[in-house]
Amino acid sequence: MHEEFINFIRYYLGPTTEYFSCLGFIIYALAMCRIMTSVLTLATQSLFSRNLGWMSRLTYLGEWAVITGSTDGIGKAYAEELAALGLKIILISRSPEKLAAVAKEIEEAHKVEVRTIAVDFSDNESIYNKIKNELKGLDISILVNNVGMSYPHPEYFVEIPNRTETLSSLIKLNVVAMTMMTSIVLPDMVKKNCGVIVNVSSASAAGPCPLLTAYSACKAYVKYFSEGLSAEYSDKGVVIQCLMPFYVTTKMSKLRKSSAMVPTPTAYVKSSLSSLGISSCSFGYWSHNFLGWFTKTLPRFFLTCKKRKYNSVFPNLMKETGFSYWFKYFTCRLWGGMVLNWISFMMLVTLTISVLASS
Repeated sequence: MHEEFINFIRYYLGPTTEYFSCLGFIIYALAMCRIMTSVLTLATQSLFSRNLGWMSRLTYLGEWAVITGSTDGIGKAYAEELAALGLKIILISRSPEKLAAVAKEIEEAHKVEVRTIAVDFSDNESIYNKIKNELKGLDISILVNNVGMSYPHPEYFVEIPNRTETLSSLIKLNVVAMTMMTSIVLPDMVKKNCGVIVNVSSASAAGPCPLLTAYSACKAYVKYFSEGLSAEYSDKGVVIQCLMPFYVTTKMSKLRKSSAMVPTPTAYVKSSLSSLGISSCSFGYWSHNFLGWFTKTLPRFFLTCKKRKYNSVFPNLMKETGFSYWFKYFTCRLWGGMVLNWISFMMLVTLTISVLASS
């Protein structure tokens, strides 16, 4: 039966059999190269990162770790993990009460000095003079630019609630804060030829993200800013890393239950620290690396496909509900996903025919 099927394929393809054989080999080789690259990257990070990466060197680069947006989520997890390494901590966030509570918690758990700076990054630029004065003269090992914000829920650009205020805060927290904090800390790192800066972006920076347009654009700035800065200062002893997480169990994501695809902030930060100095731009977690690799393989138009008649079918859906949050986000990619499945199926059929034709 097998021989008969192969003979049928060869007869059907005729003189094009050789071309299909070459095509099958090329597709197979490219797929295997991508898979092996991803596997080797994950293995390198998990097996050798603690010895080859910069995490074990942080205490030698300076005494202090500076973390913005540090009272919960990824920022707080960074503060706890860096304190566990023995670094003194500077927490920068908006709420004095939360800052005091987190500072006390870290001091009691890790027996390190913790300072706090209470500023609202959505205020004007005068806050950076205060931060600069507070950090003056400190030997900073690592800066973690984590502060940021997103929409209350995925939404069409012109329908964003309180659009002017939201967009202004979005740019100040996601773009201006990271840029200005880097401007304050980087000069001293360059002078002493060592230091680490971690900029927390988002997986939405990997490509256009309809219904989160302004947010993904801000996070794309973080990505390109980090990559450009890394190219400028890598030979001066300064390591700059951009993290692009998918969903983590934080207030921003509105997710509370962790899983293999949705890690806790602590699990995510431990993983991302292990890649420090190994990967300048990382998704930060093993499952996120896989999702990021898969996303990069998609043609860009798949990421921007959307169901244009959504509003006419479901006008004024309850926007505060979790259902609306997810429904709108995934409806945006509905038709793209259907086309993707069809193309993936056709590629699989082509690969199968090519392999059979070459056998």
